[in-house]
Amino acid sequence: MTAAITNIDFAILDFIQNNMRSEFSDALMKFFTLLGNGGLIWIFLGLALCCAKKYRLCGVAVIAGLLLGLVLSTWGIKNIVCRPRPFLQNPNITLIIPPPSGYSFPSGHALSSFTAAFLLLMYRMKYLDIAALVLACLIAFSRIYLYVHFPTDILGGIAGAAIISAAVYYISKKIPLPKNP
Repeated sequence: MTAAITNIDFAILDFIQNNMRSEFSDALMKFFTLLGNGGLIWIFLGLALCCAKKYRLCGVAVIAGLLLGLVLSTWGIKNIVCRPRPFLQNPNITLIIPPPSGYSFPSGHALSSFTAAFLLLMYRMKYLDIAALVLACLIAFSRIYLYVHFPTDILGGIAGAAIISAAVYYISKKIPLPKNP
């Protein structure tokens, strides 16, 4: 079963490599993957939301979701699954970005991006939520395009983000921030 999934993953990766690559799209995908590095764009967004009283709860939820994702994914699931990255399994690929370290499943870029986007959707952050969702999709796709994640790594990151964001949202509604005196 896992061999069949890996074969489908490689078929998708190779289709993208053979049919979608260009200098322009290479530059664009490098830019989007850079935006997702370390979840920094989402951390800054969460901190910015914390600065406005009206959006503080959403900002705290985004930061909490990102931290939970880091612990569960990067320090947990990745080290349990131990899935090698696709470029390590296909010696014919030349990366156009520095090779990332660590294991492949789930994608941390996808997990952090969709955690932030899902929380913004749950808090009904008008316009910002849709922009974040589009950016999350572009960041996640860039990881496949750049051959550093399998499509199923991305799906795993999105699934993890859905669970984490739902849990953080539920908890944030049960334990609100203290009121300012």
